[in-house]
Amino acid sequence: MTGIDRQEAFSGTKEAAPALRLDEARLADYLARHIDGFAGPLTAKQFKGGQSNPTYLLETPTRRYVLRRKPPGKLLPSAHAVDREFRVISALHAQGFPVAAPLCYCADESVAGTAFYVMGFADGRVFWEPQMPGSNPAERAALYDSMNETIARLHAFDPAAIGLGDFGKGENYVARQVDRWSKQYRASETEKIEAMERLIEWLPRHIPPSGPVRLVHGDYRIDNLIVARGEPKVIAVLDWELSTLGDPLADFSYHLMAWHMPYSEAAAGTATLVGHDLGALGIPSMADYVDDYVARTGLDPRPHLPTYLAYNFFRIAAILQGIIGRVRDGTATSDFAPAKADMIRPLADKAWEFARAAGA
Repeated sequence: MTGIDRQEAFSGTKEAAPALRLDEARLADYLARHIDGFAGPLTAKQFKGGQSNPTYLLETPTRRYVLRRKPPGKLLPSAHAVDREFRVISALHAQGFPVAAPLCYCADESVAGTAFYVMGFADGRVFWEPQMPGSNPAERAALYDSMNETIARLHAFDPAAIGLGDFGKGENYVARQVDRWSKQYRASETEKIEAMERLIEWLPRHIPPSGPVRLVHGDYRIDNLIVARGEPKVIAVLDWELSTLGDPLADFSYHLMAWHMPYSEAAAGTATLVGHDLGALGIPSMADYVDDYVARTGLDPRPHLPTYLAYNFFRIAAILQGIIGRVRDGTATSDFAPAKADMIRPLADKAWEFARAAGA
């Protein structure tokens, strides 16, 4: 699948599957009582993109909104915490950080079947490919700079100062993440992958020294950003499901995977910068991108970058295995979820490649 194909495949909305449909009249009645200025009638369609928490475009005659909910059915422990998403975007919105406006949270499962929250609709663009097909070198360079500046700004916040001092344990973040995703991988495991077995044994013994505790997004990448229509500027960071307090260098190095992501045609044409002429595209090298982050934050992942990349490729492999577990259990929310199975082994192999580069 080409970049343009991915852009078309993942952009826009679709009719929700029967198990994920909303009772629009019941929902409209609730929102009219909890969101200032809300007035139906309401129509709801599911966004095509995304894998985890089902996300819907809500349209009324005068406004558009976005709803995020827990998926129905059996869920992994601690996953799909939409209440945490709502809390973090509320705190960040109050600081003027680019997130959608938080409007209401509902824990009452009788309204939409599961807990949900509603936020404002950020009217902009989503680039589903890191090489930004259809763009130009100047726009790519400017957007990568905005993406870098945005995560640097996130990592500059003192969590306690913005009301998130208790948003996570903070200390020993990478060690706890390795333990968490090892367990979640085991809970969703469908076949034995040798590289995952090695990583589960190797990673706990090679955790980088912890930096300052900061708010971390957990899934920061170009397709979780809304870009202004008229300029290459980030106007909203989406998908805060995995956010917590932790190591900002682990968070930053997560989206460096785009420079190394193994390509898989079967997995819906995986988003990757591998094989592209970055200079011609106007996209910075990974080294230059890292240098910009270091200059902005004073935080430096470079001494332990292979280990951080090994950890992040392991983590995304475990996350995708969780999606396959939901396919097995019939609760996956994306039409493209089954193809993700083809990515798990290459991701694990790439993680082990970085572990070896770090001295494994």
